[in-house]
Amino acid sequence: VLLVRNRKEFSALGSKCPHYGAPLSKGVLRGERLRCPWHGACFNIRTGDIEEYPSLDCIPCFKVTVEDGKVFVTAKKKVLTLPAATEHKHSLRVKDTSRRSLANQNTMLLLGGGVAALVCAETLRQEGFTGRIIMATREKHVPYDKSKLSKEMHLKAEEIYLRKPEFLKALDIEFWTEKEAVSVDFQKQRVHFMDGSSQKYHQLLIATGSHSRFLKVPGADLQNVYTLQTPEDSSKILELATGRNLVLVGASFVGTRLDQASRLPAPARDTNGTSLQPGAAAELPAWVLAGYSCFYSSTAWNFLVNIQTSPFQMLQNKGVKFHMKTELCELKGKDGKVTEAVLANGEKLPADVVVMGIGSIPSSAFLKGTSITRDDKGAILVDLHMQTNIPNVFAAGDVVSFPVALLNGDQSSIHHQQVAEAHGHFAALNMLKREKDLHTVPFFWTTMLGKSIRYAGCGKGYTDTVVKGSLEQQKFLIFYIRDGHVTAAASLNCDPMVSLIAEVLYLGKQISKEEAE
Repeated sequence: VLLVRNRKEFSALGSKCPHYGAPLSKGVLRGERLRCPWHGACFNIRTGDIEEYPSLDCIPCFKVTVEDGKVFVTAKKKVLTLPAATEHKHSLRVKDTSRRSLANQNTMLLLGGGVAALVCAETLRQEGFTGRIIMATREKHVPYDKSKLSKEMHLKAEEIYLRKPEFLKALDIEFWTEKEAVSVDFQKQRVHFMDGSSQKYHQLLIATGSHSRFLKVPGADLQNVYTLQTPEDSSKILELATGRNLVLVGASFVGTRLDQASRLPAPARDTNGTSLQPGAAAELPAWVLAGYSCFYSSTAWNFLVNIQTSPFQMLQNKGVKFHMKTELCELKGKDGKVTEAVLANGEKLPADVVVMGIGSIPSSAFLKGTSITRDDKGAILVDLHMQTNIPNVFAAGDVVSFPVALLNGDQSSIHHQQVAEAHGHFAALNMLKREKDLHTVPFFWTTMLGKSIRYAGCGKGYTDTVVKGSLEQQKFLIFYIRDGHVTAAASLNCDPMVSLIAEVLYLGKQISKEEAE
């Protein structure tokens, strides 16, 4: 139990964040909001309700009484006696929801099976919508934790589900798998699917996400050349690469996480106890790095690349070989399987498995030729209500470009889980005519070789940095400065500082360069 005092009032809450079990006692408290130290989820200390993602669940609240100067907390014994490692999993609480009513004939059709569509569906029920809710996705699975595809590659798909099928069924949310949208008739308000079926909607959410960019070089169609998009991709890559030569194309978060995830955990080893030892990893075409402007986490990443204590250096110390500022120009194979990666400088790398991690593209091609407004990269343009230019059509997540408050309202795409969840929440509110503007601070996280990397805000266009802490000891905080104020922060092994800065930015307060120093 976590006991919190806000002025003269006490609250008693569950002590673990429902997301990954972070100790909330080390979090950030501002007024009635408690922010997780690891990933930035926020909870109301009066109710325990979730107020900011990535957590989907609330935290339990317990009765507090004060008698004769002593504080008493009343809680169920079975919750208090749970082991710390499992407490947050067994004491989850969700907001109350409405039930489906056949009297309400309105249909909310949500295209996509990721967190944006999931949060939208749950929010609709939490906010009292009693009509029909349909989630339709090309995937085979209910929504799952995609970050674990590269971090915990040994897990089965069912082990990373964010919601079980029975949970969705209990909320009367229809979930259609392997149901890919191929066109939308906005005038008739009808979506057509690849299997020949169609579905009419009253309001539509497009949350089809993004898909991995694939490098078009000779030999790219050989066997054992992958992108990492699904649980099946993750398990197959691990199976094929263990004890063999792995080449990662692109030095993105995905590529570097994949390498360290597939090297370290015991379950990732083969039956002979040999851990994955890539012969060569992370080929970085110069144009890939330059093309990462839509990922604000790359602001931190690009800075970390250039310091000796960076995550890249940490991986190099573990035997990973980097070939920087060169391009993959050809893949060669034998018997239809890849065997060699040829670089632009002529160097040849042995390759039993190749994984492309060179960015992503909005999954919006099925909208080509319609009147919906998209940018030159294919991202759907939305306003702060997540509304498109088409009546009754909303969009959320990786597929959109939206007004970013920390960029003075300029449109941009941010491919982060927490942002997608916030999009889904506000889209649902505005599908219900609540007229609520999107309000969130982007928050990104990862871990590498036991070190935590956090990032919050939007560093695009920064002109200066302030570094606090020790680069040599791999524990530091970076402030990104634009127009004299902090617009983003990144840290290595320095929790909960980024959560604190995220909360300050969320409250609309400015941090000057002088204050950062």
